[in-house]
Amino acid sequence: MKRFVNPGTPAFAAAMTLAAVLAMTLTGTARAEYPEKPVQFVVPWPPGDLEDVLTRMIAEELQNETGVAAAVVNKPGGGGGPFPGAAEVARAPADGYTVGSFVIGVPTVGALLGIEGIARDTFEPIGIFLTYPFVLAAAGDAPCSDMAELAAHAKDSKVALGHFGYGLVPTRVSIIAGMDLGFEFGSEAAFDMLDCNSLASGDADVINTTVQLVLPCLDGIKPLASITGERIPVLPDTPTMAEQVPGLDISLWNGLFVPKGTPQAVKDKLAAVAERVVMSERAQKLSQETGALVYWQNAEQSAARIDADYATIEEMFKRMGDL
Repeated sequence: MKRFVNPGTPAFAAAMTLAAVLAMTLTGTARAEYPEKPVQFVVPWPPGDLEDVLTRMIAEELQNETGVAAAVVNKPGGGGGPFPGAAEVARAPADGYTVGSFVIGVPTVGALLGIEGIARDTFEPIGIFLTYPFVLAAAGDAPCSDMAELAAHAKDSKVALGHFGYGLVPTRVSIIAGMDLGFEFGSEAAFDMLDCNSLASGDADVINTTVQLVLPCLDGIKPLASITGERIPVLPDTPTMAEQVPGLDISLWNGLFVPKGTPQAVKDKLAAVAERVVMSERAQKLSQETGALVYWQNAEQSAARIDADYATIEEMFKRMGDL
């Protein structure tokens, strides 16, 4: 004969409480920790550059710590719009198994220009970890050593600017700086490579390039400004562009992003691993060797930085007639 507990008795309440506790315990035991399957870090550029190297270090550390495969997948160019890798991350489930390693343009320019699939709230930042060591540099015999002297020189001479792309943040910063200082570049052109030979050959009078590309001739050129948030350690005497032209406190950075709605525990796990990697001796050595700024800005700091950069880029686009 079956026995039933009267729902109105203390015994019934106690039984229900015990059942709830057991259910919570079993659920917590059964729920595996992230990650349970391979994690893919998407880099929308070819392998080998700083963001790729550091992202691979992060993936390696995540794999070593968890025992679950983690790898970088490079998605340069091709179809899918200006940011094909970003489009893939945007379409991925918000579960932390597809992570984007993106430059500033993805959450700012992508949203600003209304690129399909990318809006202001498409991604959530895990953290920003790299500022590319961009500089505006002139040849060693140039009659200028800072932005004010470049402005004076450009008013009397046609100065040719070499860059890696008209839409790139350092290029736009250089052109807007000229506007603010009362001059225009005589010409501008994009190059596949901008290094010591570019200045020595006279291909351009001033170039937007990264410190690592001009390290061999750093003592023989004139860095006019660093296009970074703070001075570059290997060029401590070179002021940032913002120090010389107020309002241009913006740089080309890279960070980790996930689709909006990714669980907080997953984001916390990724952030802890990434911060540990970029602040490690190995990553800081890379910073010293290349002039890059390698650091960690958490999700909240990164979100605030993205908002500020979005406003700055929007204003630059308007001034350059692109909006």
